[in-house]
Amino acid sequence: MINEVQRLLDQYWVWLRDKTSLRQVNDWVEITTPYLDRHNDYIQIYAKRRNGGFVLTDDGYILRDLEQSGCKVDSPKRLGLLKMTLNGFGVQLADQELEVSASQENFALRKHNLVQAMLAVNDLFYLSSPMVASLFYEDVVAWLDLSDIRYTPKVKFTGKSGYDHLFDFVIPKSKAQPERIVRAISRPNRDTAQAMAFSWIDTREVRPPESRAYAILNDSEQAISESVLDAMRSYDVRPVLWSGRDQVRPELVA
Repeated sequence: MINEVQRLLDQYWVWLRDKTSLRQVNDWVEITTPYLDRHNDYIQIYAKRRNGGFVLTDDGYILRDLEQSGCKVDSPKRLGLLKMTLNGFGVQLADQELEVSASQENFALRKHNLVQAMLAVNDLFYLSSPMVASLFYEDVVAWLDLSDIRYTPKVKFTGKSGYDHLFDFVIPKSKAQPERIVRAISRPNRDTAQAMAFSWIDTREVRPPESRAYAILNDSEQAISESVLDAMRSYDVRPVLWSGRDQVRPELVA
């Protein structure tokens, strides 16, 4: 099992290295990552030296793109949810930009945290229509509360690689069920499935051996590709369609 997990991690690092490119833009270095945003464009971040270290930023892209799509993160509730998500990755909000400071020693980790925070915020707040009032995350919270499922929200684990991974909910172990680690995904696609799979592969080695991972997938707007579901199952993540959430309720409430 350890050798298999190590092989999967090695494959991930090779993919990440080979698909990352750099470009000088004045005083900044533009880093193009292999992760795709909801427009199928590669996510880019920017780095430059500051105070003997580095600053990395999204240049305001994520929040600006959400606002242009009709989703302003301006209410107290949404700002609180944004800050809680960013805090889980150690990312700051600086004048609408997502930003982290880094040293030479932790540059790779900070870069990873910033990219993961960008993906998490984009997935958390993106609404397919400006007329949609609720967030998928809020819908999942309401369902958990209504179902009397006890949980701890927004829990960060440091994986075997040393990288941090933020999960939306952790349901503690009971007499009937092991620890259950849950992520709500509002835009299920290849990249979000891959991100969830890597988070779980990296995390499971530092969690109790019987712990389980669940991904609650929003299928309200469109059907989810079978390839996305198969990808999660192949890495021992149980995909749960929002339309079929009650089928998994007994496993989570116990």
